[in-house]
Amino acid sequence: MKKLLFINACVRRETSRTNRLSRTWVVRLCREEPYEVKEVILEEENLRGLDTGSLARRDRLLSEGHLEHDMFRYARDFRKADEIVIAAPYWDMSFPAALKCYLEAVSVVGLTFRYRVDGTPEGLCRAKRLTYITTAGGFIGENNFGYDYVRALAGLFGIAGTQEFHAEGLDIVGADTEAILKQAEAELMA
Repeated sequence: MKKLLFINACVRRETSRTNRLSRTWVVRLCREEPYEVKEVILEEENLRGLDTGSLARRDRLLSEGHLEHDMFRYARDFRKADEIVIAAPYWDMSFPAALKCYLEAVSVVGLTFRYRVDGTPEGLCRAKRLTYITTAGGFIGENNFGYDYVRALAGLFGIAGTQEFHAEGLDIVGADTEAILKQAEAELMA
């Protein structure tokens, strides 16, 4: 059975509009094709950014060929996924910090990408598509730096197909938030 990796960066999961839309997308994907779904709730993962100690540990483990070490579990799951969905609310023109920490943990030479002899990177991930879903209280416009970053990493990892869905203007005075969300859900299910 194919594997769908659902990376949930929604801090307010119970009331998160991004979480709502992302779950709609996951339901659609599972209706189209049976998937084994693995959800990674970043808030529960206790992820930290890399620092001197963790970088030294990672480098040592990689040089010794210990790719099965628990430190690389996120990268292994990411590499093996056939479909990837990222739910990330639009925060500070990007996404929550926990997603950055997760993406650092996924970016592992020898697991998600490698360097060819000429120094150019080659992706090692199986997924053909990564879908990034976000919501914003205001309007995103050309400033979706979170998606731009994720799309660039997906390319490094060998994932050629990326797409982004968003609902925006949700907190603008007078906005019909529910109507905006329902329209976005309809687009996701179409």
